[in-house]
Amino acid sequence: MILTASFLTYPMLRTLSLQLHSAVTGSYVSGTYSIVFVNCPNEQIARDIARAILDKKLAASVNILPKASSLYFWNGEIEEATEILLLIKTKTSKVRMLSSYVRLVHPFEIPEVFSLPMDQGDVHYLKWLEEGMEED
Repeated sequence: MILTASFLTYPMLRTLSLQLHSAVTGSYVSGTYSIVFVNCPNEQIARDIARAILDKKLAASVNILPKASSLYFWNGEIEEATEILLLIKTKTSKVRMLSSYVRLVHPFEIPEVFSLPMDQGDVHYLKWLEEGMEED
């Protein structure tokens, strides 16, 4: 009971327990990896952010999806824009650091950065993700 509460209270302990379970059983534990969504104002900024994220080993893969139509409230008005969407595949344990980095380099006052945990995935792809984020 106390051990379970500790895992829920401390994200780092939860992440370590997920990694340990995956290593021991050889199976994927839902939520070990996440997809982070980031909207960018143009393709050059999207590419620059994507490359920097990969260089820093904050992710293993980034898809750049062009021309996403966005409608949103800003300063009480409905705004419309064409943006570039980044789909960033990373370890859930790196999401916070990745989000902080994006906020540092992104030109938007409030960049759109959110993540969703990966529920399942091909075991070979997930192994490739892991290898892509290993430090040299």
